[in-house]
Amino acid sequence: MTRRQFATAASLALTFAAGFASISGTAHAAESPNTFKVSELTFSRPTAWEWVPTQSSMRKAVLKVPNTSGEAGEVIFFHFGPGGAGGTQANVDRWFRQFKEPKDQIKARTEETTVGKNKLTYVFAEGTYLSGMPGGPQTPKPGFGLLGAIIEDPAGSVFIRYTAPKTLLDATAAEFKKLVSSAK
Repeated sequence: MTRRQFATAASLALTFAAGFASISGTAHAAESPNTFKVSELTFSRPTAWEWVPTQSSMRKAVLKVPNTSGEAGEVIFFHFGPGGAGGTQANVDRWFRQFKEPKDQIKARTEETTVGKNKLTYVFAEGTYLSGMPGGPQTPKPGFGLLGAIIEDPAGSVFIRYTAPKTLLDATAAEFKKLVSSAK
């Protein structure tokens, strides 16, 4: 191969790579929406939080909360339609049971407010979170916290569960609440 042929081939390879990177970047941006809909509600994703493709029909949206000093956080949105998954209190109790320790040892509490015209219940707990499907194998995660939100909507409640190492959860709680309050 002559120098000219090599230069031409190298130039074409770089052009192809640049075009591919551009296409890949565009596709990634398209897959990471700034806003997304769960049931009838539209939410605004915090810029630094990563969009994750859902792996289950039960999960309507999943976000990853980056953590430079440990395990990332996970925000999962659920919606089961009107009357689905039980009421607010049944889900609050279910979330509290996802901790190894009894309810009185996980600083369990709720807080009620509104978002738009909808009742909103925040759920807080911390301790050893049992990660995994209820009834299936579970991985104990000590030092974790749960910050949840249940938005009661005529089209069915939207359940938002954020679990993360307690330090990350504390550092990003305001962003989570901003995400929840963005529901329109």
